[in-house]
Amino acid sequence: EVQLVESGGGLVQAGGSLRLSCAVSGFTFGDYVIGWFRQAPGKEREGVSCITSSGGSTAYSDSLKGRFTISSDNAKNTVYLQMNSLKPEDTAVYYCAAVLIRTDCPTVWPSPHLYFASWGQGTQVTVSS
Repeated sequence: EVQLVESGGGLVQAGGSLRLSCAVSGFTFGDYVIGWFRQAPGKEREGVSCITSSGGSTAYSDSLKGRFTISSDNAKNTVYLQMNSLKPEDTAVYYCAAVLIRTDCPTVWPSPHLYFASWGQGTQVTVSS
């Protein structure tokens, strides 16, 4: 069974930074796509970023480019989301999710509903103004 556990969320002032981690277990860390998503109160869940197992394909929400960076450490079975210059509108629960296939990010992301079958429990990020 695939398990994903997010960590690293918290309360930060506007302009600050956080690094979220997504620890993945339950499958051979081979071909996969990991997506980061977020959901603010009263809003739809939206795609934040995506990375493939090779690291050869990454993607970002257009509104977040330049502030967020996704990376992975296959030795640790962990995917990271570095978030800089945080804004109050970044406040949300952040989730990571997995698709266990060999493909590129644009094929399966940013929709959270079509392909991502395994989800973590989420981590709260709150940015104060």
